[in-house]
Amino acid sequence: MGVFFDSLLVFILVIILSSATAAKVRHLKWEVEYMHWSPDDQEGVVIAINGQFPGPTIRARAGDTLHLHLTNKLHTEGVVIHWHGIRQIGTPWADGTASISQCAINPGEAFVYRFKVDRAGTYFYHGHYGMQRSAGLYGSLIVDVGEGEKEKFEYDGELSILLSDWWHKGSREQEVDLSSKPMRWIGEPQTLLINGRGQFNCSLAAHFSNSTAAPCKLRGNEQYAPYILKVHPNKTYRLRIASSTALASLNLAIGNHKMRVVEADGNYVKPFTADNIDVYSGDSYSVLFRTDQSPSHNYWLSATVRGREPHTPPALAILNYLPTSPSHLPTSPPPTSPRWDDYPSSKAFSHQILSLPGSPAPPKTPHRRLILLNTQTYINGYTKWSINNISLTLPTTPYLGSIKYNITNAFDAKSPPDRAPPGYNVMRPAPNPNSTYGSGVYVLEFNSTVDVVLQNANALKDNVSEIHPWHLHGHDFWVVGYGEGEFKEGDAAGFNLRDPPYRNTAVIFPYGWTAVRFVADNPGVWAFHCHIEPHLHLGMGVVFAEGVERVRGIPNEAIACGLTGKMLMRNGTR
Repeated sequence: MGVFFDSLLVFILVIILSSATAAKVRHLKWEVEYMHWSPDDQEGVVIAINGQFPGPTIRARAGDTLHLHLTNKLHTEGVVIHWHGIRQIGTPWADGTASISQCAINPGEAFVYRFKVDRAGTYFYHGHYGMQRSAGLYGSLIVDVGEGEKEKFEYDGELSILLSDWWHKGSREQEVDLSSKPMRWIGEPQTLLINGRGQFNCSLAAHFSNSTAAPCKLRGNEQYAPYILKVHPNKTYRLRIASSTALASLNLAIGNHKMRVVEADGNYVKPFTADNIDVYSGDSYSVLFRTDQSPSHNYWLSATVRGREPHTPPALAILNYLPTSPSHLPTSPPPTSPRWDDYPSSKAFSHQILSLPGSPAPPKTPHRRLILLNTQTYINGYTKWSINNISLTLPTTPYLGSIKYNITNAFDAKSPPDRAPPGYNVMRPAPNPNSTYGSGVYVLEFNSTVDVVLQNANALKDNVSEIHPWHLHGHDFWVVGYGEGEFKEGDAAGFNLRDPPYRNTAVIFPYGWTAVRFVADNPGVWAFHCHIEPHLHLGMGVVFAEGVERVRGIPNEAIACGLTGKMLMRNGTR
């Protein structure tokens, strides 16, 4: 009997030790503050983390817990960080959405984000308060497979890029412009950035271009010097790509190299080969490419604008074949991208993204279907974006706390409508373009299957309909269908339930619709919104609540503002 218990004890110790080595708690300490920086050779003000722009790259393994102590040193404004693509299972207060999952962290105060990164994949993080993403508050978050596990594809080395766009006008002034009557549109970005680097007053590829831009004269140590991706010949590389752009939809290509797409938003996809890929704000991908070109040359990696008439030059980085010097600029012109309005090629790319066999399959039927009509509207003369004629305004009390503690007067009690008014012509501007503000919530039955049809329409002006990438917090969803014009109930019969991609961000094309399906199985309150920063600022989003009564352990610091803050003071817990 003693031998049996000794063996059992050894077995238990092995299990404990193996699990301890497999998953770690990774402690990080961040200070968020404004600082001067030159992302594109024009000095401006960025929001930096620990003196870095973009912020530090987080690297962890699936199953690890991040324990991140964040201090707000912005002096005059709050801050939160959203961990884009991390579902926050069991930790909805760590989602980093001001007024939804937590209070903004006040100047001088600190907040601890503690959550598990449960799945391997390519992710990123960014500010989710005001328009702080436009101010540069973002960075990469990469989760490797768990200890002892293997990826479903092989490669020799890894590279990572974070795409963004940059304005010379500060984000606070942009907010005022957008909220003015009449609205002052922020315009196209001055520069596209790759890992925080771009060129404004000069061009790396001036001698290949018809533009008047002067050639760049760089030493290589400037903050805006091109990003260098160093590779060895005859190897297979994994390139991780994420887009934190505030406005721009992008097309990415590597000169003379084909890319094999293998991951989208942290989920494996059926591999397919492409000359270029569309990357919308909120998207992340992994592609494989082979360094099979002449090792005596370097090559361009290029990002160009899609979906909007481009007034911003391409972003360029250099694929540097070692041992060739990175100062030897590529001898070929940057790769040619599709025209900005070549929507057929964009749709063809999106339709190629399908889930890998063995991926989670969607439930066959939904319990509820929401049809969210996206329109540009006016409210008292102010330009807004609205969903089913309601422009989202966020309350001063975070939904998570007010719903959990049944504080009924914290937001609009009436649920927003499940669908648009009947007879709306999505192909024309609305005869009555006026809408209303609202802070209501879609309450979803816990564990129910929900379909959401994102319906695009004409904007205020004739013949204008825009691309909108929508991001869901707290979940991944299956992209089950795309269509042209107005969605009709019969269109659901054509949904792809066989191999739809499993993602957290989906694009709606002009004058079209996109259908997604998800299971409301993550207790919390979650944002679902257009990932274009000024569109969300103007009200393009909705809020889902599910199983909030099941949420346990909300930190007081997350809800110590508004009516929940007053509740905590009355209870003597603050």
